[in-house]
Amino acid sequence: MVAGWASNSQYAFLGALRSAAQMVSYEVSLGLILLTVVLCAGTLNLTEVVHRQTDVWYALPLLPLAGLFFVSTLAETNRAPFDLPEAEAELVAGYNVEYSAMGFAMFFLGEYANMILMTALTAVLFLGGWLSPLGAWDPLRVLGVTTVLPGLWMGVKVTALLFGFIWVRAAFPRLRLDQLMRLMWKCYLPLALAFVPLVAGILLGFDGLPVLA
Repeated sequence: MVAGWASNSQYAFLGALRSAAQMVSYEVSLGLILLTVVLCAGTLNLTEVVHRQTDVWYALPLLPLAGLFFVSTLAETNRAPFDLPEAEAELVAGYNVEYSAMGFAMFFLGEYANMILMTALTAVLFLGGWLSPLGAWDPLRVLGVTTVLPGLWMGVKVTALLFGFIWVRAAFPRLRLDQLMRLMWKCYLPLALAFVPLVAGILLGFDGLPVLA
């Protein structure tokens, strides 16, 4: 955002404004979804959140929220179809239009680092993190190979989610700015907000509401 303003270009400035509006909008949904996961896990410790998914990954009982979280990470990282801050058909290249060489490379490095961070967070919150999907039937564990398992499964899940990022970019057209804002404020935000009392009520009704650690 600061880079778009510092370029002293209307295209870059409009891209920075779009980036700010988009980031603020989708971070609200991300926070509410994270709150729902914390309600299920009973802790803010990500390691404990992973351990609570030993029996079942949160992506199964919280499947709608997992989908909302994945789409929100697409918007948070400015990836297609939510790459409006960089829309080349409208803004030339958006907030990075005046940057070249290593400045341009740093923008791309930050974007892809953000993608890896958000996919890793998605894997930790909904896909069991570094836990094996095979459980006790994991052939590597049966053979006694346990030192590389956490990193291996975490890498597989992050890679699969990154493939989803790339596939979505190739499969879906870019949304208009008004469509993106409508999707957030009229669809995702009410859904994410409704799931907080819904999940809390279900946990309370079945006496499964954990005590926050």
